Amino acid sequence: MVNSMLFRTILPFCASLIFAQPLWAENFSTNVKTVKHSVVAIGTFEKTRTPAISFSGTGFVVGDGLTIITNAHVMNGVMKVDNDDTKGTLGILVGKGDATEFRPATVIAVDEEHDLARLRIGGVPLPALELGDAGAVAEGQAIAFTGFPLAMSLGFHHATHRGFISAITPIATPGLDSRRLDSKVVRQLKRATYAVFQLDATAYPGNSGSPVYDPETGLVLGVINMVFIKGLKESAITNPSGISYAIPVNFVQDLLRKKM
Repeated sequence: MVNSMLFRTILPFCASLIFAQPLWAENFSTNVKTVKHSVVAIGTFEKTRTPAISFSGTGFVVGDGLTIITNAHVMNGVMKVDNDDTKGTLGILVGKGDATEFRPATVIAVDEEHDLARLRIGGVPLPALELGDAGAVAEGQAIAFTGFPLAMSLGFHHATHRGFISAITPIATPGLDSRRLDSKVVRQLKRATYAVFQLDATAYPGNSGSPVYDPETGLVLGVINMVFIKGLKESAITNPSGISYAIPVNFVQDLLRKKM
């Protein structure tokens, strides 16, 4: 009799463990849907080009809904085209499906040291993401980021990845030998070093500029800016290291406070 009662008590409890969705999972799913409305593609439009719209990076909406944050290297890369006739107009791609819209953008400020750029668009304000506190971020903390991995290769489809903060580390460290000291690392070593978030998560070309956020609250904690590559650049796609880096959001806040 006792065993039968115990069985009847445990069975519903076990069933609840199997079928009930954890609260954090519900929050994460909701936040992903919310964040996607604020994540845009950074690219160019040229009506005589095929395809007319081309994008290679990610950005996200902040502040008044007309301000876009991305990486400086994303903005520079988008505009670096050999043939000026096909360069196109800098802008963002926003929306979903039939509601996709290209909006021209103006570069308002660039912070090359922290690899950040601030753009301005017109039209109806877009949903903006709320910025969190980079100083409160701790190693082991869960994160997520939403963007456009591989950019045009996968089309205009938001993708979200999860991971955690594996380390808070200097932006650049000396190479083990001179062969690993490329021009980018040398330039960074000459500047004052600062800490970035090392992520146990896989980002791809096209994810640059993606917001890194708290999965439960949706608060932006940083901006994806590079991945650790094993071997040649192509290895970032064929053999990803699973190590990515993000610029802490306090540098975004500094850029937003600058008077133009």
